[in-house]
Amino acid sequence: MVSYDKKTIDDVDVKGKRVLLRAEFNVPLDKVTNEITDDRRIRAALPTIRALVERGARLVIVSHLGRPKGFDPKLSLAPVAGRLSELLGRPVTLAADVIGEDAQAKAAALKDGEILLLENVRYHKEETKNKPEFAKKLASLAELYASDAFGAVHRAHASTAGVASFLPAVAGYTINRELEMLGRAVREPKRPLTAILGGSKVFDKIGVIRNLIDNVDNLLIGGGMAYTFQAAKGWPVGTSLCETDKLDLARELMALAEEKGVNLVLPVDTTVADHYSPDAEPVIVPSDQIPEDMMGLDIGPETIRLFSDIIAASGTVVWNGPVGVFEFEAFSRGTNAIARAIGEANLVSIIGGGDSAAAVEQLGYADKMTHISTGGGASLEFLEGKVLPGIDCLLDRDPRSLVAAGNWKMHYGVPAEALSMVEALLPGAKAAPSRMIVAVPYTALDAVISRLAGTPIQAAAQNGHPEDSGAFTGEVSMKMLAEMHVPYVLIGHSERRALFGETDALVNRKLKAALGWGVRPIVCVGELREERQRGETETVLLRQIRTAFEGVAADSLCQIMIAYEPVWAIGTGDTATEDQAEEACAFIRSILNELYGEEAADYVKILYGGSINSQNASGLFAQAHVDGGLVGGASLKADEFSAIAKG
Repeated sequence: MVSYDKKTIDDVDVKGKRVLLRAEFNVPLDKVTNEITDDRRIRAALPTIRALVERGARLVIVSHLGRPKGFDPKLSLAPVAGRLSELLGRPVTLAADVIGEDAQAKAAALKDGEILLLENVRYHKEETKNKPEFAKKLASLAELYASDAFGAVHRAHASTAGVASFLPAVAGYTINRELEMLGRAVREPKRPLTAILGGSKVFDKIGVIRNLIDNVDNLLIGGGMAYTFQAAKGWPVGTSLCETDKLDLARELMALAEEKGVNLVLPVDTTVADHYSPDAEPVIVPSDQIPEDMMGLDIGPETIRLFSDIIAASGTVVWNGPVGVFEFEAFSRGTNAIARAIGEANLVSIIGGGDSAAAVEQLGYADKMTHISTGGGASLEFLEGKVLPGIDCLLDRDPRSLVAAGNWKMHYGVPAEALSMVEALLPGAKAAPSRMIVAVPYTALDAVISRLAGTPIQAAAQNGHPEDSGAFTGEVSMKMLAEMHVPYVLIGHSERRALFGETDALVNRKLKAALGWGVRPIVCVGELREERQRGETETVLLRQIRTAFEGVAADSLCQIMIAYEPVWAIGTGDTATEDQAEEACAFIRSILNELYGEEAADYVKILYGGSINSQNASGLFAQAHVDGGLVGGASLKADEFSAIAKG
């Protein structure tokens, strides 16, 4: 399970530090004057910006604007810099570039409380491709990363996710508010929970509907997508928008809602017209009697009453997508009435960004809503249950949350086999309290990474070479892994130490190479049976940890895990007792505390590895200094690994 309880800017010391803030300044500009026509997104960022500069941060702000193809003066952030300066009442310096000499020089020269705005980050194509070299250069401008652009967190771009592989990353106030409100609405709602879904297409909201059916009490369907459901019931829809290839899907979703006991409600009457135009004449008809030459453009008055009654009896309402063509006055009555019903009811109201947010703003009901999301696509994917990469990369409030990492070794190396295993793991991963990681063979990495996008499971490579390139036949470099967007890599596994003679010094080189390329390392340590018998466990662990971490900065600890795997317990069926595992992991923690101090060392998760199975996992994971497990053979069986992840 992925945690959305993230550290915020209030949880870190920012005084005297350069903070890279990802803001959402994608504002509309007048095509003639190039002036900002709506500054709401700039205003939304002000609380986070003020909090940072008032606490002495040296602020470097990064944002995109439009979709430039290379450098485009018309999409410069100069107007944003000017408006931001006006709103803050303090100077905002604009860099001439993003990662070039001007940006580097101006970032380095910042003093406490000063603000630098980088040029449009999308001037670089490497931004949207999340190129590790670009993310690393962007991260080099600061010592801490703060994300406040909720509208962009559903995209794994360099400035939204990539930089968090190089810097400690926390949430700004906007994102924290989004997570608090959207998360509460989905996971801890005041009942009954009613979701209202509109918009044009069922296809766009398949995942949302499936996910909400597991949570909501009422699901109200309006807008263009309603006609696909109506057609699936055998009702005539005339010339209305209808996805004829999705009729079976609509029937499946209605059957699923019935099976789950969800009250799925379709419009009972419809406002139709003979053509799509603001001057079309509205006509009200029963929803099962739409004439063949007419199209539905809004819900009707009976549906308004039906929906409004359900809203009034609800404890929480989540609304995403208008229920009619609200841009046309004659067909805005349904959307207007829904907004009014939500605003006047005594409930928690969450408006899911995009068109529904625009409708609420346009119709004058914004101040009556509990929360209006700042991200249409992001809020939709959040409601769908997808993992948002720009959120997942931020530091958990609990740095010691559980991890279940499975090492497949030389199993499931054929992509089709690996994908089949992943599919079997996914149902349990969503509910498991542990973050799940699977270390797969190189041959299946690309396929697995692609499939796991947006899911609670992440992939790891089983090894990585410290050199970026060269005559190292058969080796795969950390740079290659980074360019493939591999999130994690195992380093110093006992089998590699034993079979390939890997030394502590080599483990250190690999660790620094992984950190240098933004691949999060899982560093394996552990003693041989004869070393334990001679009472040398602590001596071995002290040597391995001190050597492996030589030259590693404290700020990098948040990227690192350690796996204590006593070699005598790997693949032997022997398992360290709970006391033995706790004693060794506690000793490793004490070494880190000595090297870095308790506050920094607390970011490192320490896993236990060695013949873990579903019977002993919960006892091992319950130990104070054991933060999860690195699982070998038991990770090759989906049911067994899922049970381990449940703790």
